[in-house]
Amino acid sequence: MRLSLNVLDDHLISRIIDESISILAEIGMEIRSANLREQLLQRGLREDQSSKRLLFPLDVVEKALSRAPESFTLYKRNGQPHTVIGGDAVHFTPASSALKILDHRSGESRLATTADFVEYIRLVDGMEHIAYPSTAFSTNEDIDPQVSDAWRLYLCLIHSIKPVVSGAFTEHGVPRMGEMMALFCKDREELRARPMSIFTITATGNFRYSEDSCQNLLDCAEWGIPVEIVPVTLMGLIAPVTLVGAAVFHTVDVLAGVVMAQLIKPGTPVIFGGAPASFHMSEASAPMLGIEALHLDVIYAAIGKTLKLPTQAYMALSDAKFLDAQAGAETFGSGLLAGLAGVNSVSGPGMLDYVLTFSLPKLVFDNELCGQIHHLLREVAPIDDLPTVELVKAQLADEHMLTSAHTLTHWPQQLYLPGQVFDRKNEDSWAKAGSKDLMQRATEEVEERLANYTPIDTSPDVDAEMRRLIEKGITSGRALPPIPPLPEKSESRTPVRRERRQNRRKRVG
Repeated sequence: MRLSLNVLDDHLISRIIDESISILAEIGMEIRSANLREQLLQRGLREDQSSKRLLFPLDVVEKALSRAPESFTLYKRNGQPHTVIGGDAVHFTPASSALKILDHRSGESRLATTADFVEYIRLVDGMEHIAYPSTAFSTNEDIDPQVSDAWRLYLCLIHSIKPVVSGAFTEHGVPRMGEMMALFCKDREELRARPMSIFTITATGNFRYSEDSCQNLLDCAEWGIPVEIVPVTLMGLIAPVTLVGAAVFHTVDVLAGVVMAQLIKPGTPVIFGGAPASFHMSEASAPMLGIEALHLDVIYAAIGKTLKLPTQAYMALSDAKFLDAQAGAETFGSGLLAGLAGVNSVSGPGMLDYVLTFSLPKLVFDNELCGQIHHLLREVAPIDDLPTVELVKAQLADEHMLTSAHTLTHWPQQLYLPGQVFDRKNEDSWAKAGSKDLMQRATEEVEERLANYTPIDTSPDVDAEMRRLIEKGITSGRALPPIPPLPEKSESRTPVRRERRQNRRKRVG
């Protein structure tokens, strides 16, 4: 039996779904792309009386939902299956959309660069409990904005063979990125059959899809790229402050994306996702880790499962500014809720400050949190411990079970032993190891993992063609940023790093 979370009864879930479908049929959505709008009209949607919105008839919605896959497989760059998205399987991936990096060497928060992104993807590639990377943050001023999305994907593809959560920044971005991924396949049809990425489509809010989102959705369906529909449902600002009302608003936005994808290309994998936040009335901020927003996350995950769709949520992250107690509490608490709710793709690890800032030390800390959540979610079943009488006899005979056959056989699988980021030492051992706090331990872990990164080979022809596709879209005439070299693996590396951190602490103190 697996631990799980029940947040709504079946009757209320059905009412929310029925209400959402009624709103789509009676009020509809504003579709700002003329191209997508025309294709949807040809496939059964209707205009309202003002001709400004498209209405989604009940029969069209039901047929589209019947065509949406319950699950799909993500593939590695080499064509091997990596993981299945669906059911109650839980996968953690770093959150996306940050602009800044919290520099663990200087302690400053600054705009991120290509060098930062390369360190990030090298780090996340080897993480045991992060299922696949995302294009977590933008590289800002060192790359032309028109190709920034393709540049991040390129950096992922040359540093990791794992699938990636990505997305396009402009209405022209998806075809270029599709062509880049297709270079690792025999042809475009193989990419459709073996997708290596999930692209995020943001529902704009106010029952509207922007031109960029419409075109990205259209292009992803044509290329066979799975999409996660992610409304930013702001409770109390552009959605009701009450949970049921907010769930209806949220479901309308996601259902519209699901239906449109199926009308464009039946069978397109679509994930029921979201990034809700509760509007903070006194601070005028929108915390994604407000308890109301987390409650909405698990509610819409239950709705998505009822509709037999894979699910996604922005959880296992923090609104805090640093890796502190708030960051740990928010990340573990929300990640645990996501795990218990069976959210299939949990976007969060590494992220701080309202998804504006990414932190590598937080990423390695979150990797440990995700490992503990996975351990908790294991099926519970007897393991050579029923009947229990022989274990009782063993305990009474030795007055401990440390060396019993049962313990020696099962402890490697049954006990989760975290790495050095977590403090499990007694006080004397902790003091002998340097009395390091969480940030020091996490920073050391970052540097050690970066030093031990194993590069992957990419065909020079494929690499050159990806760069050509990116350069073709550059309008500023600027050259592509250089790729930082691998760090040297030398004996002097660790003490040099430690001295630098100690000096910084002296300055701060």
